[in-house]
Amino acid sequence: MVGANGPKSHRRTRTRHIWHRFSDRTPLRTKLIVAVLALVVLALMAISVTSVILLRSNLTTQQDTKLKKTFGNGANGTIPPDPPNTVLGQNSEMLVAIQSPGGQLTPSNPNSGFPALGKSHQQQSLPLLPTASNWAGSTGPVLVTVPAQSGGDSWRVIAETITYLNTSTNETATGTLFIAVDLGPVNADIQKLATVDLIVSGAIVLVLAMVAIAVIQTNLRPLNDIEMTAGEIALGHLNHRIPERDPRTEVGRLGRSLNTMLSQIEHAFRSQEESERAAHQSEERMRRFIADASHELRTPLTTIRGFAAHYRQRGGAVGNRRGVGAGASLGAESQSRAFGTDPFVPASGRSSSSGGPTDDGMSAADLDHLMGRVEAEATRMGLLVEDLLTLARLDQQRPLSFGPVDLLTLAVDAVQDARIVSPGRQIDLIVAPGTAFLVDGDEPRLRQVLSNLVNNALTHTPAGTPVRVKIASGTLPSSGGDADGRPAPAVVLDIEDDGPGMTAEQAQRVFERFYRADAARNRASGGTGLGLAIVAGLVTAHGGTVSVRTAPGQGADFQVRLPLSPDAVTPDDQDDRL
Repeated sequence: MVGANGPKSHRRTRTRHIWHRFSDRTPLRTKLIVAVLALVVLALMAISVTSVILLRSNLTTQQDTKLKKTFGNGANGTIPPDPPNTVLGQNSEMLVAIQSPGGQLTPSNPNSGFPALGKSHQQQSLPLLPTASNWAGSTGPVLVTVPAQSGGDSWRVIAETITYLNTSTNETATGTLFIAVDLGPVNADIQKLATVDLIVSGAIVLVLAMVAIAVIQTNLRPLNDIEMTAGEIALGHLNHRIPERDPRTEVGRLGRSLNTMLSQIEHAFRSQEESERAAHQSEERMRRFIADASHELRTPLTTIRGFAAHYRQRGGAVGNRRGVGAGASLGAESQSRAFGTDPFVPASGRSSSSGGPTDDGMSAADLDHLMGRVEAEATRMGLLVEDLLTLARLDQQRPLSFGPVDLLTLAVDAVQDARIVSPGRQIDLIVAPGTAFLVDGDEPRLRQVLSNLVNNALTHTPAGTPVRVKIASGTLPSSGGDADGRPAPAVVLDIEDDGPGMTAEQAQRVFERFYRADAARNRASGGTGLGLAIVAGLVTAHGGTVSVRTAPGQGADFQVRLPLSPDAVTPDDQDDRL
């Protein structure tokens, strides 16, 4: 049962699906016109069928009345001694005959006639009578409609089973006496009525179709206005409105409600545009300020760092005072030549002994430490200014100097630099087999990408935590591809560490500017929160992608994918893509 109903149910479901899809694609005006015409056609068909049935019933009743009257008169008369299955009598309307059991009516002498029925007439076709025995019954006459033996005509027959004397054999026989009337005129009248109904119905449907199209188009014009207004709104013309109509109608109330809604939407959009414009202007002013301030800060920061470096190179306050102690035998004039003419030696150093307090109570060692802090902070401030300038250039989309760059060489240099900075840490370079790792890019900027990622791993993991730099062949994400629709080849760089990792929220924001997953630790280590933001900007400017895979307690993996240079692509690389 399940197997039998399964395909049928599937076909029904598919049919409903096709019908619904067709209905969804059909315009509303078409649905309304088809529905109105369908209802009219059904009504006209019902009227036509009913009128034909009533006419046929009325005409058939009239013929039955005549047959019953004629049959009563003929049955009470004398039946001529003619052979069975032949026409005993006929006129222009009726014929009378006797049918033997199983026999069929045949024409007799054209001049034969039945006196009780009037004048003689040869019928063109004869009725096709049933051949079953006693089909007419013996308790009384029956009325039936039978077809003609030839053609598409029909006959109305009244018949009764009788016993009669067969003159050919001079024996008593049983047969069916019947009188038949040709329904050809009745059928002709009904055919004429059906033809007239069909013509009139067709004309009505045609006229009604034109009227329905005009009426529906006129009444759906407000919906057309709404559709056009919605299209203009979609194109950005928020000042368009639906024409006002009588609010007592449904369309009028709908139009008024939509116009109110459109006014609110326009006001909201205008407010949003103004807010976005103000925010954009504010952002532009901020970027311009950062760029200008960074440029202006570079000169004084360079001067401060120069003075601090010169102070340190001259030995500082302690070194100068030791020189004074060793040359104590020098006179005041010599001391003046030794210190008084050097603008980088503090006045306190010219008036105190080695290691002793200065005139303001600060020792020479404290002064050297203070100047060291000034130099360190100036260096850190210089790095921040350089990072801000880099981001400002990325925001302004300044063109980069593209050329062939071997990322493997850059990775080797980054690993070697990291080993020098952190000699007690295990830093490995893992190179996967494949093509030459060449990209088209700006070499100094790509070095900065690798340096920032490696320094990020060294800075934000405990001392001694292993760091791995991996380089391999791969592909860009599905959004990129070559002319044939295949994934574009790429160089994949992974900087992995076994540190504490990050939460999902931290990983989502790690490439934001000035974001610090651990604010206290980053400030203590001198981080500015711009390194990874610069990485993201530079990688995007090179047409690549950068992402991070991490979890608390499972370390972090920063992955960079850069498009492989066309000069490095070989036919065999298509099968080696990751």
